Amino acid sequence: MQPTEILSTEHKSILVALKILEKAGKALASGDLAAAEDLDRLLDFFRGFVDQCHHGKEELALFPELVKRGVPKEGGPIGVMLSEHEVGRGLVRKIQDLVNAVKGGEAGAAKEVPQFIGYYRGVLEAHIQKEDNVLFVRAAGLLDKTRAEEMVQEFDRIEQEHVGAGKHEAYHQMLETLKERYLS
Repeated sequence: MQPTEILSTEHKSILVALKILEKAGKALASGDLAAAEDLDRLLDFFRGFVDQCHHGKEELALFPELVKRGVPKEGGPIGVMLSEHEVGRGLVRKIQDLVNAVKGGEAGAAKEVPQFIGYYRGVLEAHIQKEDNVLFVRAAGLLDKTRAEEMVQEFDRIEQEHVGAGKHEAYHQMLETLKERYLS
């Protein structure tokens, strides 16, 4: 299996999580204070699964390998991806701050949550499209079978070190539960 296939499969889960995040944000803005707890769980998913695990695989393994193989970092696609990772981190922090404000009694903050979720969803969906349709296609052509297999092992190590044993599966179970609540 190609490492880019693993990342693209993870993208599918991320896209589902974004849909759930949007629905939960709208629920909170409509006065459903229980949605705040669901948003906390989703934001943990975006910090843990998306940033530490998924982006960790890209930043610690794939991107450095692509740079070694001639893909430019500065002024090139990798620099854009890294910049978008930072934008996403900032938006997740902002959404968490708003959710915390709602939980602290600032009801007006709830109305801002869907707006920032919309920004985040837009950034992440465009980012995923660029990776799946441009960068990963290029990467698959640059990695020979041996290096691809080694990188899959690196991905496993990164996942264990940055997220922990069983956490990946727990995130997917949480998404299934919230999918039933918000998308069915």
